[in-house]
Amino acid sequence: MHRLRHLGRLLAEVGRYALRHRAWWLVPLVAVMLLLGLLIATGQVAAPFIYTLF
Repeated sequence: MHRLRHLGRLLAEVGRYALRHRAWWLVPLVAVMLLLGLLIATGQVAAPFIYTLF
């Protein structure tokens, strides 16, 4: 829970930076990085269950 709060603060800070400096290219970059992180995290959780099937 503590890490999610820091992640929220970081995303808010990046959003404010992009808005203030008109760096709109940061928004898709951060979104792709978050999706990749989510994919890696769920892949690590699901891997042991997939290995038992084979």
